[in-house]
Amino acid sequence: MTACAIETAAADGAVASTDGTDGSDGARTTSDAEVPRGTAAPAITITADGTYGARLAGTGEALFPERWTLDGLEPYAVPLPLDQPEERDAQVLPLSDGRVLISRRVAERHTFSLLYPTGPATGELPLGAVPAEESTLLPPSPDGVLAYALVPYAHSTGIWLVTGGARGPERVAEVAGHCSGGAWLDRAGRLLALDRRRGDGGPVKTVVVDLARGGEVTPLLQITDESDDRLLLADADSGLLLIRSNAPGPGQDRLGWGVLGSTRPVRFPRSLRLPDALVTPFAVQPGQVLMPESCAVALRIDGAAGSWVGLWRPSASGMIQLAAPEGWLAGAGTWSRDGVLQLPCATESMPCGVIRTEVPEALGVSAETFGHMAPTEPAQAEAAGGEPCEGSDGPVVCRPVPLQQAPLTGRAARG
Repeated sequence: MTACAIETAAADGAVASTDGTDGSDGARTTSDAEVPRGTAAPAITITADGTYGARLAGTGEALFPERWTLDGLEPYAVPLPLDQPEERDAQVLPLSDGRVLISRRVAERHTFSLLYPTGPATGELPLGAVPAEESTLLPPSPDGVLAYALVPYAHSTGIWLVTGGARGPERVAEVAGHCSGGAWLDRAGRLLALDRRRGDGGPVKTVVVDLARGGEVTPLLQITDESDDRLLLADADSGLLLIRSNAPGPGQDRLGWGVLGSTRPVRFPRSLRLPDALVTPFAVQPGQVLMPESCAVALRIDGAAGSWVGLWRPSASGMIQLAAPEGWLAGAGTWSRDGVLQLPCATESMPCGVIRTEVPEALGVSAETFGHMAPTEPAQAEAAGGEPCEGSDGPVVCRPVPLQQAPLTGRAARG
C-alpha cells in the first residue's frame, strides 16, 4: 500500500485558504432538477466499514466489475468479468462478505446479481429483477449485508431491498414524490434520509424513512419554507450532517453543517464557499462520538482545473486545499479513526493503490491530535447565508428538525 502526503495544490490555481475570510458568493449554481448539476458519482463505491470497494474497470466498451480489498496491509483488486462486457450504465456495490452486487438495465426492467471470484472464473448468483426503466442503488448499508435501490414511479418513489431478503428483490417502502440522494443516519441501517420533491412541486426537502416501521416518513431539514435543502453526508457516530441549501436565495447554493437532534441552527461557513467550484463532502472521520465539531471531513472540489481535495472540520477556521494524487478515483475515500485520509488510486504503474494522507499542520493542529481535539471555542451561529443577512435587523435563525422529534415519536405519516 502506497503511503505519502499530498502536496498543497498551488500550481493548478487551487490555493490553500486557512483564514476563512473569503467573502465571495461564487458558489456553483444548481437548477430545479432533483440532483444538482455538477454532482458526480464517485469512481468507486466503498463499504461502510471500509473493507471492500467496487467499480466498473476497463477501457472503452470493454468494461467489467472489479472488487478492491482495502482492509489488509496492501490493497489488491480482483477482476470479475463475465462472458460479455458490461454496459456503461451498470451499477456495482460491494458487500462486506466480499461479493459485489451488480444492477443492469435489460429492456424495461433492472436485473440484480451477486458476483464473486471462483478461482480463475467469476461466479454469478441471479437475484431477480425490478420492473422499472430506472433504478439507482443506494449507498452501502451500514451492516454491509443488505442493499437497497430507489425506483421512481409517476408520483412516488419505491425503496426496494434487492439483496439480503428472503425472496429476491422486494419493495419495502413507497414515498410520495420524487426522491434522490440517500444517506444512512444510524448504524443499524434503519433510518434512511432521502431528498424529496413532492409530486405537486415545491422545494426539495430531506426526509427520513424508517424502514423498520413500514416506511414512515418524517421531515429532517426545513431551513426555510422555500429553500431546496439536501443532505449530502451524515455520520452516525457524531451526528454531523453536511448539507447543501439555497436558503440565501436562488442561485446561492451553499455547503453547511448541522447536528442530528440539535436545536442549534445550520451553519454555512465562508471557508466552504469557493468561486467557480463545486465543493462536495465524501468522507467523515468515524468514532468521534458526540464530538461533531472535531470530525475531519474530506471534500471533493471540482473546478475548471479538474478535481482536487479539501480538508475541513467544523471547529477549524478554514479549509485546506490539496492537490489530488495521480489516478485518484475522484470522490472516493475513507478516514481512519485516528485521522488519516485514505484515497483509492489507479494508474498504469499502480492499478490498485491507496494514498494515505496526514492532516497538514497548516490546519493548526498535528495529524495525531486532529481527530481527538475538542473545539477551542464554540462554533458561532450564522445566518442562512453563512453571515448576517444584509438589510435585515438580525441574523436568520435556521433550525433543522431535531431527529429525536422526527422518526420515532409516532407523528409520522406513511408516504
